[in-house]
Amino acid sequence: MPLNRRTFLGRSAAAGAGVAMAGGVVAGQAGAAERGGHGSGHGGGRAKRYSFTVMGTTDLHGNVFNWDYFTDKEYDDSAHNDIGLAKISTLVNEIREDRGRGNTLLIDAGDTIQGTQLSYYYAKVDPITARRGPVHPMAQAMNAIGYDAAALGNHEFNYGIPVLRKFEEQCDFPLLGANALDAKSLRPAFAPYVIKRLRTPFGRDVRVAVLGLTNPGIAIWDKANVSGKMVFPGLEEQAAKWVPKLRSMGADVVVVSAHSGSSGTSSYGDQLPYVENAAGLVAEQVPGIDAILVGHAHAEIPEYFVTNAETGRRVVLSEPAKWGQRLTLFDFDVVWERGRWAVEKVGARVLNSNAAVEDRKVVRLLEDEHAKVVAYVNQVIGTSVAAMSTVDAPWKDEPLIDLINHVQAETVRAALAGGEFSGLPVLSQASCFSRTAAIPAGEVTIKDAAGLYPFENTLEARVITGAQLKDYLEYSAKYYVRTAAGVPVDTSKLTNAEGTPDYNYDAVSGVTYDVDVAQPVGSRIVGLSFEGAAVDPAARFVLAVNNYRASGGGNFPHVPGAEQVWANSDEIRNTIIQWVRARGSVDPAEFASVGWRLTREGVPVF
Repeated sequence: MPLNRRTFLGRSAAAGAGVAMAGGVVAGQAGAAERGGHGSGHGGGRAKRYSFTVMGTTDLHGNVFNWDYFTDKEYDDSAHNDIGLAKISTLVNEIREDRGRGNTLLIDAGDTIQGTQLSYYYAKVDPITARRGPVHPMAQAMNAIGYDAAALGNHEFNYGIPVLRKFEEQCDFPLLGANALDAKSLRPAFAPYVIKRLRTPFGRDVRVAVLGLTNPGIAIWDKANVSGKMVFPGLEEQAAKWVPKLRSMGADVVVVSAHSGSSGTSSYGDQLPYVENAAGLVAEQVPGIDAILVGHAHAEIPEYFVTNAETGRRVVLSEPAKWGQRLTLFDFDVVWERGRWAVEKVGARVLNSNAAVEDRKVVRLLEDEHAKVVAYVNQVIGTSVAAMSTVDAPWKDEPLIDLINHVQAETVRAALAGGEFSGLPVLSQASCFSRTAAIPAGEVTIKDAAGLYPFENTLEARVITGAQLKDYLEYSAKYYVRTAAGVPVDTSKLTNAEGTPDYNYDAVSGVTYDVDVAQPVGSRIVGLSFEGAAVDPAARFVLAVNNYRASGGGNFPHVPGAEQVWANSDEIRNTIIQWVRARGSVDPAEFASVGWRLTREGVPVF
């Protein structure tokens, strides 16, 4: 049966394998019959050596099966990656068979319970928090596979703390977050660490500490869910606090599971005094760490070494992409010296899950849940007069993005009707979240509408001025690579300048403007107009904006500090679904228009 946090801690102590201390877990590792296979050593005065493997996943985002619920077919991409825990399980089983289960650990670096319609269904449609509610599919799968620990990701907080706590209760392993603190006591709100004991052939266990760190951006991105309840200090600060403690408690090896990229960059600018992607900084600044499982950035980093500034020792980092596409292997060789185990060598690599078949045990375990969600996403909610897609949306004003903006503006306008702000023009922002989103001509299903908005964002209304709107659009336009007039335009090289993701380019409806990509960043918005007249810098507008952007996500100017005049707790995705249901038919003629275009020195690019 699923174990809650209290029974997990109690079970460890009662079993005599270890005791809980300092909010963490010390637990024994079984596998006596397998111990000798991976370990090695010699008598007669020769050094005792032992080898073990720590496996890692990250950013699973609700993917159990190699299935795309937004297209309702097997997942595939241009690189022919596969996804899902069912395939990861097969890889894990192969490594355990090769190394001996008792010589392996399995951990995760966060973002587990958000991202697919499978995870959404059991948070919102048939919620795990209901009385006699179901067990979350991710908890079921991870329990069956046998995870030892998982760090918290920022998306764990998207559905609110009650859903996260219920998921934690359903897991047979601890959720770790050394820098997720109770806002009042400033004590850890989750277990900071777990210490696992690996039994060697020499009668002396290797004690492996796993320290979990999450992302400080939670305080911005999920402000509505965590404000006044939890705070999230920087990773470097908390690692510097906990790693020495783990060493003093007898940890021979310290592995950090960090939901934080390795680049040292942040998407929230100076809104917090912490770095978003801090894993590399942790390795460089905090002595005593042997390896870091990296998450959050959705990058594939098989093996990356960072030299610690204080000790000169190399720390190995690895990030296994996303969604269960890869499995990281940290292979450790330790040697017994001076009365303790010391790391002699550690390296990392990743395995590709597209080489694995899905584990039938996991498939059978969750086939009913999968079937329920497939039936749910295929519910017909209306019809469409024409087919629409987002293939060209990153560089053209496309009807599908207009649909999002139209629904958002209409929703805000209705909410403000008759009130103090009802006389202000309503604008709306939207991004191209997926270049493969589409609504077909004919029947429209939940999966079609949901595919436009894969994130759990909610809708707000903020008041901004014309001058602030201009700044906002200039910032958004940094998304384009500067391209001189007359030079051939290659759309594959036109967007995502300086690594700006698609979801951080906003198109704003309700005004018209050109984006001159031949100009430098900050001087690209031309002809910004409202109802045919140039926008007055002092004019006031209501901007319909998602909560991620309103909270500072992407570090767009002005909006986070702007007056909030309305907010909704329902996801924008559901607002779109309800809008289609209410009308029964989607006709681009009702909402599609060309409000913005790319130009070079006044000449349209397309």
